Amino acid sequence: MLTAKQVAYETTKALDAKKGVGIKLLRIDKVSSLADYFIICTGTSSTHVKTLCDYAELTLENCGEKLLGREGHRGNSWELLDFGSVVVHVFTDEARKFYDLERLWADAEFVDLKEVIPEMDRD
Repeated sequence: MLTAKQVAYETTKALDAKKGVGIKLLRIDKVSSLADYFIICTGTSSTHVKTLCDYAELTLENCGEKLLGREGHRGNSWELLDFGSVVVHVFTDEARKFYDLERLWADAEFVDLKEVIPEMDRD
């Protein structure tokens, strides 16, 4: 069984591997009891959103982590993966701007992704 940090890092790496855009990793354990980490990511289309979520789910399943829930918005403009200690939000660009989770969770600690993926491009 992985720690919350390991789940967050493995998920971030999986999203990056499938070309997720604008990946943000937020440590929210000090500001909420919902989870330890939120991951926010953009897919370039509804198909890409689904692909990102499918791959993240498969990656964590291969690490022995169970998906507790997967919710989607009609048209795949947004999907949520709940791994308990880590919640993953994958949006289309339009949906991400609409929900603006970075603003809603501005009090969270934004993790420097160089810790997770040293060669990852920053936006």
